Amino acid sequence: MVFAAASVANKGMLASRANAKPALTLSARQGLSSSPRVGLKKLASATVAARHVAANAAAAEVTSVNQLTDSERAALAEKLGFRTIGKELPDSVTLQDIIKSMPKEVFEFNMWKAWSAVFIAVASLAASLYIVSISPWYLLPFAWALAGTAATGWFVVGHDCGHRSFSKNKLVEDIVGTLMFAPIIFPFEPWRIKHNQHHAHTNKLVEDTAWHPVRREEMAKWSPVAAWVYKTFLGSPLKLWASVGHWAIWHFDLNKYTQQQKPRVLASLAAVFTFMAVGWPLIIHYTGWVGFAKYWLMPWLGYHFWMSTFTVVHHTAPHIPFKAASEWNAAKAQLSGTVHCDYPRWVEFLCFDINVHVPHHVMAKIPWYNLRAATDSLRKNWGEYMTEASFNWRMMKNIFTECHVYDEEKNYVPFDFAKEEPLFAFQRKVLPESM
Repeated sequence: MVFAAASVANKGMLASRANAKPALTLSARQGLSSSPRVGLKKLASATVAARHVAANAAAAEVTSVNQLTDSERAALAEKLGFRTIGKELPDSVTLQDIIKSMPKEVFEFNMWKAWSAVFIAVASLAASLYIVSISPWYLLPFAWALAGTAATGWFVVGHDCGHRSFSKNKLVEDIVGTLMFAPIIFPFEPWRIKHNQHHAHTNKLVEDTAWHPVRREEMAKWSPVAAWVYKTFLGSPLKLWASVGHWAIWHFDLNKYTQQQKPRVLASLAAVFTFMAVGWPLIIHYTGWVGFAKYWLMPWLGYHFWMSTFTVVHHTAPHIPFKAASEWNAAKAQLSGTVHCDYPRWVEFLCFDINVHVPHHVMAKIPWYNLRAATDSLRKNWGEYMTEASFNWRMMKNIFTECHVYDEEKNYVPFDFAKEEPLFAFQRKVLPESM
C-alpha cells in the first residue's frame, strides 16, 4: 500500500495543536473564523496542500449545509471526499411525501429476481471457496476478499427477508432468512428485530441500534484500557471490522428481547448453534484447523469488512447530524441522512446493490432489484437533498480520524479534540487522501 501525506498541512496542524490549550475547540486551534459561513468560505477556497486542515474544519464548522451556496457546498463535498452534498431537507417535507413521489413499480415483487439472488449467492460463494482451495499462499488474500464479498450476498438475501421484501409469504422469508444467515453465524430473528429498530430510528442519537457517535459522558467513564480499545477500534481502519463487536453484543443476549419475542429469537439461535455444532466440526474434520481458518474464518471476516463498511459509510459524514429524539426528523434522517456510495461493480453485483441505500431507508420494503430505479426517481425529485460518493480514501480518512464523538454544534469532534494523540496524528500523516 502506498501512503500519501499532505505534509505541509499536517505540520501546520500539529504545530497549532501543540500550542493550543485543551479548552480550545478544533476550529479555534486551526485559526478559523468562529462564523460557520466564513469558516466554510475559507474551506471552499483552501488549497490542496491544506486539504487535511480543511476537512477538519468542515467537521468542526458544519452545522447546516443550508448556510452554503451551491458552489461552496460543491467545494465542501470535494474536500470531504463526496461527489455531492445535498441541501437540508425542508421541515415541511414528510417521509410519506417522499415515498409517494416514487413510481409504484419500485415496490413490486419479482419472484424470479428474488430467487435468482439465492442462486447467485450460493454459486458465487461455492466458486470463491474453490478459488481459495487452489490459490497459492500469496493470492489467498484476494481469494478471501472475493469469498467474503460473496458471503455478504448471503446476508443481503436474508436482509431482504427480514424487511419482508423477498416474498409475499412470511414463512418462506423466515425460512430463507434463517438458512442464509446460519452459515455466517447471524441469528435471523434477533438481527431482524434490532435492524428494524435501526430503520425506525436512523441517526437518532441513542435509539439507533446500527451505530451512533460516542458521547462525552460515555468517554468520561472509560478506564485507560477501555479508552485504548475504543479509540483503536473506532478511530482507525479497524473500524471496518467493528461489526464483529456489534454482532457479539446485540444478537445473542436474550435480555435485549421481550418475552413475546424470545420464542422466535430462540429458534434463530438454535439454527445458528446447529450450524456451529454440525458445520464447524465437518469443516475441521475434512480440512483441519488450518482449513477452518482458510475456508470459514477468513471469508467470515471478509463479510464483516463489508458489513462494517456499508453501515459506517451509509450513516457517517461530517455534515450529517445525529439528533436527540426530541429534534429528530424521519424524512431528513432517511433521505438526507443516508449516504449513497458507489463501489466497484463486482462488489455491487455480489452484494445485490445493498450500497444503493437511500431508497432502502426511505422505504425498506423496496426489493433489492428495484433499488436503482428507486434511486433514479429520488434523484429526479429530491436529488438536491441527497449526499452521494464513490468509495475513496479521502472520505474514509475523515471517518477514521475525525468522526468520533458527538457534538451538538459541530456534529462530530475527534477522540483527540482536546489534544492530538499519536494514534490519530500518525493516521493523519500517512493515510491517503485520494478520491
